[in-house]
Amino acid sequence: MIKFLFKGIIRDKSRSILPIVVIALGVSLTIVLSGFLSGAMTDMVDQNARFETGHVKIMSRAYAENKEQLPNDLALLGVDSLVSYLKSNYPDLQWVERIRFGGLLDAPDSEGESKGQGPAAGIAINLLDASSGEVERMNIEKAIVSGALPDEANEALIGDEFAKKLKLNIGDEVTYFGTTMNGSMTFQNFTISGTVRFGMAAMDKGAILLDISAARQMLDMQNGVGEILGFFHNGVYNDKAALALENSFNDQLKSNPDEYAPQMFTLRSQNNLGDLLDYANSMSAIFVMIFVGAMSVVLWNTGLIGGLRRYQEFGIRLALGESKGKIYRSLVIEATLIGVIGSLIGTGIGLVGAFYLQNYGINIAGMVDNSSMMMPTVMRAKVTPNLYFIGFIPGVFAMVFGNMLSGIGIYKRETASLFKELEV
Repeated sequence: MIKFLFKGIIRDKSRSILPIVVIALGVSLTIVLSGFLSGAMTDMVDQNARFETGHVKIMSRAYAENKEQLPNDLALLGVDSLVSYLKSNYPDLQWVERIRFGGLLDAPDSEGESKGQGPAAGIAINLLDASSGEVERMNIEKAIVSGALPDEANEALIGDEFAKKLKLNIGDEVTYFGTTMNGSMTFQNFTISGTVRFGMAAMDKGAILLDISAARQMLDMQNGVGEILGFFHNGVYNDKAALALENSFNDQLKSNPDEYAPQMFTLRSQNNLGDLLDYANSMSAIFVMIFVGAMSVVLWNTGLIGGLRRYQEFGIRLALGESKGKIYRSLVIEATLIGVIGSLIGTGIGLVGAFYLQNYGINIAGMVDNSSMMMPTVMRAKVTPNLYFIGFIPGVFAMVFGNMLSGIGIYKRETASLFKELEV
């Protein structure tokens, strides 16, 4: 039966070409859009994790309430013992220390006069300690536009756009103006060892990266840190494991009333990323439902038109004694075969588009020039295993559902009038 129906589909192209084209287009759009938006959301979450939130983050309670103001006066102290505790009790994660700070960066000319100033958003990490993995995690080597990584604590990396704005070159000296942890003024000179471009407007326009030892000295934060970030060793955020970790850590300090006591936060609970994660997880289901509904309507109409064209064929088959149920079932099987063929073609086209967007992406730099949100300027698709089969759900289901609706007309044929119709 299936072989017979398949030959009919191949030979009678008038009843299969239009449905196959509609299915192929719908399936390819489902795959491309699902892969692209899933990849874009994943990239945004990953960017936030690597640069700001970690998979989990530990801050003092007071710091967490005011973190937008970079309140280093509320930072954690005695972090050596805390980090040792974390490494021994939670070995599934890699723990790193970071300090965020803000101030004014001044670029002097050859005569010592200021040739340019600008607000700086500083991040202090373990730049000189390769074992921390921070350089690889933040892709700093790939982000370097000119110069090189710092070799000494008094050297710094600066955003490439920021350097151009201040007319700085490699080897130039800059002066940082800011406040220490205790509220007093601080002035510190740094030599520019390199410029970086991360592809995020929020960082490229005003970032300065220091080794954490230099930041501690500059900000009077010996054995202190603003944030401790934890990353799963495989580099992939696990929501369930992170939530269990958060509950385990915070439950131990629940009875401690100190506002400087450490508190753990998962990635989900920071920067409104919880909604983004939920949206990314439901992305494929949303597109499947949309295209199943849209294609079902189109294929229903296509089935009705095909049914009218095959009105005489069904009449002859009924007149020869074939049951209405058998004709209806053969119509459904035929629709399934057409759905599979269209889905195979659409999946191939969609995967080509998804691979292209994964390799080249879409540059949205002009749209996020003034954005303060942590997001990449090149949005890429992500080809995941589910893209290889997800298109068959709308492709096959919509075709079968549309033909089941249009095939109901078979049961409305009156056997008594068949011969009269056939005589005309």
